[in-house]
Amino acid sequence: MKAEGTNRNIPLTEALFYILLSLRKPNHGYGIIREVEELTEGRVVLGPGTLYGAIQTMTEKGWICIYSEETASRKKKQYIITDLGRDIFREEKRRLEELVKNAGLFAAEL
Repeated sequence: MKAEGTNRNIPLTEALFYILLSLRKPNHGYGIIREVEELTEGRVVLGPGTLYGAIQTMTEKGWICIYSEETASRKKKQYIITDLGRDIFREEKRRLEELVKNAGLFAAEL
């Protein structure tokens, strides 16, 4: 099922794609940074400014939401992907799969 207007939100930047992927389960900022770095074998390293700017944007768009907030100490927040965020992610995944499939057509000719 495609969410209304999802195609205008793609293509996603690589950072947004991996942040959404890392939020398939509740995660906090540092956890997101570590998971993205691990998933990409160190190729993508998110800085705090990039991460928190993306979190703010995706929260405003309704792609992610706060899952829990630790009220003690530094108020560590955990985020999780929403249903709309899952729709956006699935649409981007379909787009990338088509890209790879079509690239295979050309690669066969080389």
